[in-house]
Amino acid sequence: MIAFGLARFYLPRNRVLMGETVYLRPPRYSDWRSWAALREQSRSFLVPWEPTWPADALSRAAFRRRQRLIALEWHEDSGYSFLIFRRADHKLLGGVTLSNVRRGIAQTASLGYWIGGPFAHQGYMTAALQCLLPFAFDRLGLHRIEAACLPHNEASRRLLEKIGFKQEGLARGYLRINGTWQDHVLYALLRDDPWRKG
Repeated sequence: MIAFGLARFYLPRNRVLMGETVYLRPPRYSDWRSWAALREQSRSFLVPWEPTWPADALSRAAFRRRQRLIALEWHEDSGYSFLIFRRADHKLLGGVTLSNVRRGIAQTASLGYWIGGPFAHQGYMTAALQCLLPFAFDRLGLHRIEAACLPHNEASRRLLEKIGFKQEGLARGYLRINGTWQDHVLYALLRDDPWRKG
């Protein structure tokens, strides 16, 4: 339960998306230690691809603020965040988020994701996105998912293309990554594109 003034918002505790090797679920306060440890262990791996980390990025207080924002986004249907766990041993691997959900005539969201350094290039993020897409298209009723990555992030570009995302263009100075406004390659996946397994 998260309180904003008099309002109380809840993250769904039973919203688990199951895949063959991974499962996704909303973060819990009890995840802070493992989340912070993995992020710290992976700092040099993640920093080149992310916004500048604040000084207290891994603190319990920062995680609580993040939890409050995530709960509010779920409540407002504006964003959906999940942590990724390995099914074999429930090890935290990373995270994935649908943000900036736009309804009305758009039915669109933006995709973001991160994987801990020790678990990169092992197929876990592919498996996680294969869990997320049915939730996005079937449960949320989205028509389009957008993603952006740095032009030199070959691993992220291969991941998106493997899942079925199509490159749509280049956005100049699109996001401030690691303290610098940087160009991004834009990708999108439509509900009717061939993304389903099998």
